[in-house]
Amino acid sequence: MLVPRSVFLVAGVGTAREKLVSFEEALRQAGIEAYNLVCVSSILPPRCEIVPPAEGVTSLEPGGIVHCVLARLETDEEGRQIAVAIGMARPKDRSSHGYVAEVDEHDLDGELAAAKAVDLATTMLDTTLRGRRPAGPFVTRSVSSSAVGRAGLWTTAVAAAVFVV
Repeated sequence: MLVPRSVFLVAGVGTAREKLVSFEEALRQAGIEAYNLVCVSSILPPRCEIVPPAEGVTSLEPGGIVHCVLARLETDEEGRQIAVAIGMARPKDRSSHGYVAEVDEHDLDGELAAAKAVDLATTMLDTTLRGRRPAGPFVTRSVSSSAVGRAGLWTTAVAAAVFVV
């Protein structure tokens, strides 16, 4: 069984004539374009350390299979606002698991998307811990990106929680 030992958060925006190329540009801006991304669900493993992206990528190899929770949204509509975010919540006691939530919505800015993602992760964690919630607030983190569509181009926003095994 693969259990990640660390996680890092990244986000980016890309714009291009082709949808796939705009996605690649967003991944490039986020710094994760060189990996084969496999999307996973919403569990932040116990004892999983949150690290800066510059530290996290040093453990990855180009072309490697990398697990992540990915939020992605694209538009080709001029003036259309898009936003994506990843929110994480875990108890201060790192021996318990936490949650990762993704948000991808139109007509929302990055700050609101990040707040919504953290709220979702916190809600999932809170409902898991019913009746045995630890004292004090949860540890939370978030990352977001947002953009406005441009005429004749695809715009893609991505945000990811990238796991390092």
